Amino acid sequence: MIAIASDHIGLELKTVVIKHLDDKGLSYIDYGTHTNERCDYTHYGYLASKAVATGECDKGLIFCGTGVGISILANKVKGIRCVNCSEPYSAMLSRQHNDTNMLALGSRVVGKDFALMIIDKWLSAAFEGGRHSTRVEQIIEVETKRL
Repeated sequence: MIAIASDHIGLELKTVVIKHLDDKGLSYIDYGTHTNERCDYTHYGYLASKAVATGECDKGLIFCGTGVGISILANKVKGIRCVNCSEPYSAMLSRQHNDTNMLALGSRVVGKDFALMIIDKWLSAAFEGGRHSTRVEQIIEVETKRL
């Protein structure tokens, strides 16, 4: 199950992505927004991030104007490793090497067709484990420390 969310700026891209997921027969939960009315990405990004962090969803796709703000928000949720990508190679490697569980895209940064390529690469890639497991474990360790 894929969590999906956007603010009003990312809504058009989210709609294209939802159709793409439907065409591929992939299951998702849409956490909003559902209108073009101005809203904050923090609310909807948090709902999707929480769904991934709690295991309600396996992965998440989130969208705002640049992908930056919503990815920062997602990474504040314990258990989330969100990557903000604007090309497929980094998206693929983020899954293979960093075991990312959320992908953020900027609707003002990538075109719709290119966004679908990025998403497909990210969704089809798998964590390679091995030497990368140690690094992911170190990231989790940092996340659990109180400074």
